[in-house]
Amino acid sequence: MLNVSTQEAQHSRQAADPGAAAATHAPVDVEQAEAALVEHYPRLVRIAYLVLPPALGRHRRVLTAHALVQRSLPRRRAAAGEGAAMPVQRRPEDAVDPGYAYVRGRVLRQALEAGLPLGRGGWPKRAQLPPLLPQVWGLRLFPRSGGADELALDQRLAALSGPGRAAYVLRGLERQGDAEVRRVLAAAGVADPKAALAEADGVETPGGAGGGTLLESPEFDPCSLQGRPTDLMRRRQHTRAALAALAAAVVCGALLALPGDGWGPDGAAAPPYALNPAAEAALDPAKLLRAAPAAWQSSSRTDFTVWPARGGLVDDEALLRRALAVWARPGPKVQASATPGTLPGPPAGPPQLLFAGEVDNARVVLFHDGLRAVRYAEPQDGTDVAALDFARTDGADTASSAALVVGRTHANVRYLTAPWVRGTAVRDLLVPDDAARPLERDADGVTAPMQSPAAASDCRSWDVLEVRDGVSTRVLTDLGELAPARLTSGPPASPVDVAGGRARLEWARTACLLPSMRALGVRSVNSWRFAEQELPGSGTGTAAWLCTRAETWRGPGSRVLAQFQAPAPEAPPGAPVTAGAVAARAQDSPACGTRRPDVLAGVVWKDPDDRWYVLAAGSARVASLATSGGVEGRSEGRLLAVEAERGARAELSGTLEDGTRIDALR
Repeated sequence: MLNVSTQEAQHSRQAADPGAAAATHAPVDVEQAEAALVEHYPRLVRIAYLVLPPALGRHRRVLTAHALVQRSLPRRRAAAGEGAAMPVQRRPEDAVDPGYAYVRGRVLRQALEAGLPLGRGGWPKRAQLPPLLPQVWGLRLFPRSGGADELALDQRLAALSGPGRAAYVLRGLERQGDAEVRRVLAAAGVADPKAALAEADGVETPGGAGGGTLLESPEFDPCSLQGRPTDLMRRRQHTRAALAALAAAVVCGALLALPGDGWGPDGAAAPPYALNPAAEAALDPAKLLRAAPAAWQSSSRTDFTVWPARGGLVDDEALLRRALAVWARPGPKVQASATPGTLPGPPAGPPQLLFAGEVDNARVVLFHDGLRAVRYAEPQDGTDVAALDFARTDGADTASSAALVVGRTHANVRYLTAPWVRGTAVRDLLVPDDAARPLERDADGVTAPMQSPAAASDCRSWDVLEVRDGVSTRVLTDLGELAPARLTSGPPASPVDVAGGRARLEWARTACLLPSMRALGVRSVNSWRFAEQELPGSGTGTAAWLCTRAETWRGPGSRVLAQFQAPAPEAPPGAPVTAGAVAARAQDSPACGTRRPDVLAGVVWKDPDDRWYVLAAGSARVASLATSGGVEGRSEGRLLAVEAERGARAELSGTLEDGTRIDALR
């Protein structure tokens, strides 16, 4: 659906409603509801978080939202109408998912009950009490902070009643019509659904942005959290109990450590739980694999397997033993992280040593076991705490094995570069006219610190690493993981490294979309200009349509963004350019990829004379486009521009050259 709004560059950001097409009161069993809950768990938790009363506080809202969703499964086979809040069928071809509709209805009912005052109607309902599970000790959890628009929307939603918030969420996040919203609210126990809709109508979208777009932001994502300590002074009041528990743990630990060599040599590792010859061989520093210094020059493959062991501590057996032991048995004082799809278990055999040395007041060791890159770090002044990072790197090639993160301090990052890298530089991706700045490296290939965009809370700059290997210049960016992501441009079948004014300008208007791809295990991000369109009416200039696709190391989990880049106002030399507008986004979609390079997207655009248009474009194989619903139009070709009324809604579809139907990206 394309929604005409008051924003000059409003774009459509459609998300499929998994339960919007359920038709009749079909029976729902536990297995069907469980499958829907597992598949749509992040969406259901987001709905619960948005509907819960803000007076609970962000920490309790997060825990309560997860608790409500986790106890929304039916105890028996039930009719879908029993609290399922199922809307009527929209189109005959829509898929029916009564399981999702049933679970969503139960989540809404419990979230609305949580906002009722205590003491009404006898005993308090379970949703009104603090959740038994999940529980978090010593931390306060809350979603990532958004921008000013998200904060303003959160404040306006806080002023609504529970039914009003539910109506706004169903309309904006679930893309439901008013009749469907009334039916869902009535099934969830709302006495006056019409009043709830009227209350939701009074919410003014901050900044003219789409309500659904803001509701899908990280500000309202209870599955992507930040942690802060609780009241430290109050925690000190429980010191006696903590000391007693610690004494018991010390006694038990001493008993476990008696048969072996003690904990000293293993640093922060946990006690050994098995004495297996194969496992012990993997923990022997003397058996670590080390590539010859010049192996990469004659090898048939250039990847992590031919990286030589570098660093001033490669012969420090005590350090290597601690690193291997912590990898195999991370103790409670080890801060471990792993990219999605990466197993954090011990190595199957002796891993390869890539680096061991001192970096920014820490001793760092990098390993590679054929499937994963592993980083161990401990402070220079002790061995009782450590950090352990895992990143999946199977199938790496020359480009994707050009660098690994070796150190992070504050907002800076250092890389260990491949032995075939001849030079490194830093470039601000937001300023395409600026030249790259040289970045120094030491004799081991460790770069000087550079600013990491992964640590920034805004998008005022986006520094990327450029590595030169004598043939190509690769562009790598830090997305908060051990392996940086490679940036490319061009068609999916033949992407190339970012070079030249046009590619850098496109990436300058795309870089601020990269935060949505952090912590996903991204291997590469390609941006492809799939169409250009002359603007209609009083609009002057040519707009560009881009498809940006992030591929992961594990395969699934790809992210696809369709962009509409209208002509940007001329910026002073050295100033960042205006970012493009996101027309649509999708996850785990083959669009813009090598398997299916076809893509279709549309936006609503307003020209300087305040006339509204539905603009759409498709990739090269799209033969015709059509809109239906509130805006009727058709085009023989892959570009479409139809004048529209403000507030109209339209469906966009297309046909490929072979007659296959293609829907807009969503």
